[in-house]
Amino acid sequence: MANRNRAEVRNAVHGRIRRKVRGTTERPRLAVYRSLNHIYAQIIDDEKAQTLASASTTEKSLGVSKGGNVDAAKKVGQAIAERALAAGISSVVFDRGGYLYHGRVRALTDAARAAGLNKGEAAESEAAAIEAEAAPEAAANESEAKPKKEKRKPAKKAEPKEE
Repeated sequence: MANRNRAEVRNAVHGRIRRKVRGTTERPRLAVYRSLNHIYAQIIDDEKAQTLASASTTEKSLGVSKGGNVDAAKKVGQAIAERALAAGISSVVFDRGGYLYHGRVRALTDAARAAGLNKGEAAESEAAAIEAEAAPEAAANESEAKPKKEKRKPAKKAEPKEE
């Protein structure tokens, strides 16, 4: 196996994502960058090559003491959503930047959705979360309600006895 460090792998994944994800004027791209100590978010119009809004944990105005945790990511998500709505942007394309969609990256996007970005996706994600929680309970209830059917061996036909 080739000796590759984590940054090279992330950049390769991000390159594959960027081939598919494009920000337009109507629906710009919400790009996330995450370091060990901070998290950054930008809303980018790729057609004009402009950054329309940005937020990060390095800003004093957010009041974040440590930037490398989920709570700080939630504050950044809320701030980027407020700034996007102020700039007239209500819908974005999410670019996770090659990072896994969990932890700080997920917290940022969930907070942005809760603050008003991509309102349709927020309702869908909440419904999916509710269904995911209800599915194991429903499966458990079904297994208790329906006893397992016993497999019956086919009855052998009685052959007429000769006298």
